[in-house]
Amino acid sequence: MMGVDTGGPMIKLLGYGVLGAAAAIVLAAPAQAATPGHRIAYVRAGSVYVLSGTVETRLTGDSDDTRPRWSPDGQRIAYGHAGRLWVMNADGTGRQALATGTAGGAGWSPDGRWLAFEARGCTGLDGVFEVPATGGTPQALFPLECRGKPVPAATARPRSAGDLATRMRADGAVAWSPDGTRIAFRGGQCLGIFDDCLTVGTVATGDEQLVDAYGGGGQVYSGFAVVPAWSPDGQRLSWTAEQQGDSRATTQPIHVVEAAPTGAGRRTVGVALDREMTYAGPGTGVLTGSYHGGSWIISVDLATGARTPLRPGSQPSVA
Repeated sequence: MMGVDTGGPMIKLLGYGVLGAAAAIVLAAPAQAATPGHRIAYVRAGSVYVLSGTVETRLTGDSDDTRPRWSPDGQRIAYGHAGRLWVMNADGTGRQALATGTAGGAGWSPDGRWLAFEARGCTGLDGVFEVPATGGTPQALFPLECRGKPVPAATARPRSAGDLATRMRADGAVAWSPDGTRIAFRGGQCLGIFDDCLTVGTVATGDEQLVDAYGGGGQVYSGFAVVPAWSPDGQRLSWTAEQQGDSRATTQPIHVVEAAPTGAGRRTVGVALDREMTYAGPGTGVLTGSYHGGSWIISVDLATGARTPLRPGSQPSVA
């Protein structure tokens, strides 16, 4: 298989131990302001909201919106609605439907001209496509063999049902690297070996690098790795993972992993049930966590682990 390195993920999460056991958790009171200088888009009860300073604004009145994503210039937001990829202005105006077959989690190219998203590819498995942010015909990016071939007819997919782990396992969010050369996505050629996996693909060549894998290929643990996000300098990648083993020592509930884009040097960020982390600068993560018995947007100091709850919601994106 082209460009797939199966060496790194074989060490998996064995060195993690029980989540939260080694790290002190510092939890501040709910914040009156978000991370200074940033705006955070997120979902609550299926609608898109934006938190800017102390001001929270509801942008949509829907009940099934998913994974808002800020454009690089902070002027637009891509999001999933009714099984399609949509874009709108930062104030909620100018809504436009783009590609069908994705529930959101699109990745903007650094120049803001393209959106990458997951949909069914020419092989019958999910692949990664790009579509102009102003609308147009999607083109295949991954797998490489699908490039230049007619795009399969897409059908809107229903939202995944079930518990949190079941819903997250099917999440097809993708992330475009800050320099535009790579895209991180769930699946890829590694699905020919493993049951679930995370890949970083090189846009220019179509090569794929395995980052994390579960089940099959000699890997004894089941689980998943989804919702990737790049650090601002492109040197680190975070994603949401779950690992199921044959004992508590080898079982990891949903958590956030951060590592090099090759999967090397991985570590757990935050605590159990944290998920969907994105970056607000080099030292701060913004993620979905549990607070007051529900899902909250939480700011996390990546050096100290200090946590600041911001607002009820999930699926954050930072501008």
